[in-house]
Amino acid sequence: CKMVANKFVVDLNKPLVCQVGHLGEDYEEWVHQPIMGKEGPRFFHSDLLEVFTRTAWYVIPIVWVPVASWFIYNSFRLGLPVPHLPIFVLVGIFVWTLAEYLLHRFLFHVQTTSYWGNTLHYLLHGCHHKHPMDSLRLVFPPVAAALIALPIWSSVKLVCPPSIAPAVFGGILLGYVMYDCTHYYLHHGQPKGDIPKNLKKYHLNHHYRVQSLGFGITSPFWDKIFGTVPPPSKVDAKRR
Repeated sequence: CKMVANKFVVDLNKPLVCQVGHLGEDYEEWVHQPIMGKEGPRFFHSDLLEVFTRTAWYVIPIVWVPVASWFIYNSFRLGLPVPHLPIFVLVGIFVWTLAEYLLHRFLFHVQTTSYWGNTLHYLLHGCHHKHPMDSLRLVFPPVAAALIALPIWSSVKLVCPPSIAPAVFGGILLGYVMYDCTHYYLHHGQPKGDIPKNLKKYHLNHHYRVQSLGFGITSPFWDKIFGTVPPPSKVDAKRR
């Protein structure tokens, strides 16, 4: 249960957050060597801090759907006609798909080498790549999601009229809920149809074959737009 990198021994039986920073330049390689067990690692010595690192998937819709609904209602209260509400909610969902791609590509996969850079990246996304089947560390804890949501809300208010901004932001939040629930399903669900099967295969390919491509979770749309669709595996290439 020990892994050596950069002359530093990572002990998987001890809390990991205080260890991963010491990996330095070897952190990138280490974090992309997944451990497939369903048991999640311990992050902190503190039991209190440990509780806040674990979130069940169903917490996401329970917390964020009411918040999204409240924002959408505020657009109605500020005078946005009812027939226009679903249009701007859909605009928000579409905006989220781009935010999902950009966050995953440029923030969640930023390369770090410093102690604090490695530590923060591990907390943000590295832990998911290291332990991809840890069901309680797959969706974002509400506090962490709120920290990302605040600057997005500020940006929406800058570019949208006051009556439209809440509906667009409500759509962004609904898009986020769909993203996190879809992400959980791609790891732990057993899809039957071709579309969800292909989406699951697409995402697991990002985890286990080429982590530097395939950043779309709910759709490969933006990967196609920005040229980050991974090449087919040798098996898929032969089938074609």
